[in-house]
Amino acid sequence: MKSFFDAVDKIKPIYDVAYKIVLFICKLLLVADILITSMSVLGRYVSFVPDPAWSEEIVLTLMSYMAVLSAALAIRRGAHIRMTALDVYLPKKLLKILDLLADAFIMVLAFVMLIVGWQYATTLGAKASYVSLPKLSKFWMYFPIPIAGFAMIIFELEAIYNHIKGFFIKGEDK
Repeated sequence: MKSFFDAVDKIKPIYDVAYKIVLFICKLLLVADILITSMSVLGRYVSFVPDPAWSEEIVLTLMSYMAVLSAALAIRRGAHIRMTALDVYLPKKLLKILDLLADAFIMVLAFVMLIVGWQYATTLGAKASYVSLPKLSKFWMYFPIPIAGFAMIIFELEAIYNHIKGFFIKGEDK
């Protein structure tokens, strides 16, 4: 069994690259948010700096991308808030089973986000447009949900694999 896990562990660099890509995208979105917001605020008080009407809607859209992509990143790090007050009273094996069960439910949520999010983006989002940018479809406002669902699926696969590996390889909880 150890040889199987050693073979599968060789794809860990792919997860590392996926994590770094999503993190880089979040950083770019944050920089864009800061720049657009700064320009908008300055534009209100400094006459030669433009204050575009579209800034608020674009900033909110970029924030929605950051929020859901950051949630996917937190899955990989195991950084989501969870109830751990009773963990000291439960057997270790039961805790591992409960962690695996929680990850299975999160995986279901990720698939729902991917499928239903895509349906919303391509139907409801494609039919509407931004108020301040009428040529831009609201598809882009709904698109972060299926993207985050896909990223969550990727990182949940790794988390579930690590939990299963922890059952077979002693001392391997991550």
